[in-house]
Amino acid sequence: MKFTIGFEKEDAKKLHEYWDDIIENQQWSEGKFTGKFEEKWSEYNKLHSVAFTTWSGAALAVLEFFNVKEKTVLCPSNTFMATPLSVIKAGGNVEFVDCNKEDLCTSFEDLKTKIDKYNPAAVWVVHIGGHIAFQIEEIAALCKEKGIILLEDCAHSHGASWNGKKAGMWGDAGLYSFYATKTISTGEGGMLVTDNKDLVEFAKEYRNYGKFDYKVEGLNYRMSEFTAAIGCVQADRQDYIIDWKNEYAKNHLDLQYPNRVILPEGMVSGYYKYIVFEQIEKSTGKVYDQSCHKIMNRNCKLPNTDWIAQNHWCVPLYYKGDEG
Repeated sequence: MKFTIGFEKEDAKKLHEYWDDIIENQQWSEGKFTGKFEEKWSEYNKLHSVAFTTWSGAALAVLEFFNVKEKTVLCPSNTFMATPLSVIKAGGNVEFVDCNKEDLCTSFEDLKTKIDKYNPAAVWVVHIGGHIAFQIEEIAALCKEKGIILLEDCAHSHGASWNGKKAGMWGDAGLYSFYATKTISTGEGGMLVTDNKDLVEFAKEYRNYGKFDYKVEGLNYRMSEFTAAIGCVQADRQDYIIDWKNEYAKNHLDLQYPNRVILPEGMVSGYYKYIVFEQIEKSTGKVYDQSCHKIMNRNCKLPNTDWIAQNHWCVPLYYKGDEG
């Protein structure tokens, strides 16, 4: 893979100061930088935050907290396999939902049909490519009306918002990834965001083997202090990176690619991907060229998902900061 990690050279000095502090104090895990990273993410997203080694660890904590074992969870097929696999590993049953052609995200119309058919305990919405799912308001209202847990996969949506509301604020929980390719990266890592204080306490125990009373059957999903220190630096840089990407998209790409994902009024994308509906010569490929229902050999009809897999491409858009 060839990609550019959004990291400013000038931030290296601050990062090395943080790492020197960690080495000097000899607390390489469960220290102040994990807490500091969580505080910065909470300040940005206006929700409680719990850091994990991976998105998957955070997802398992959430799914086990809401006890989806032997229950149905609806999931868009146009997503990475991590989303349905998290349900399977938590003991739940996955059924797939179609997406919209306009935003590549969960179709509200198909979701209504699948809710009536499967009576799910929970629903996944995945914010594809860096923007908010266009029908998130309708989806959130429907889930609330029917008492269904709404989970937001925010792995792509660092810095995304709609009229000031950040990804993760519509659901019962949101889950971010900090994998190496992401707009905000720590190499590996994840973050759970929620306004549910009981979930926060459960998640903190879950990531740490259930210590100290072991009532929570968790494992080790603790983020190291070195990783958290990178997160602190990146969190401080987040607004700058998102502004840079949006300015670049507006000034260099939008006029060149009119057949693209068109954002609704008031929406800001984190531009993890710049998605167009035409084949281009220097594409970085597709967000996903294989849908989850195809990978898992599920016999279900998801026409928009099948169309998207064949008819979208991604224009290179990597943050370069002051190097231009």
